Amino acid sequence: MQKTLRSPRHVRLVQLIIDERKASGLSQADLAKAISRYQSVVAAIESGGRRVDVVEFLDLAETIGFDPHEMLRKVAKISRTGSDN
Repeated sequence: MQKTLRSPRHVRLVQLIIDERKASGLSQADLAKAISRYQSVVAAIESGGRRVDVVEFLDLAETIGFDPHEMLRKVAKISRTGSDN
């Protein structure tokens, strides 16, 4: 199995999280405070340098206000090589 960090699906997931955070009006600092993390953790996620585990993903969805199922559907449309299915 290939590494997932910075894979096409990981890149898509990160971009969707960033888009949703910005659309919600939250800054990285606001989000970090809401999930009891440092802003640098949010920055590391958004720069693609850190993976998001399932529980953390659900916390992000709840805090930012996006549907985790819909986001995963969008990510799943990206093949492991980067093309849309």
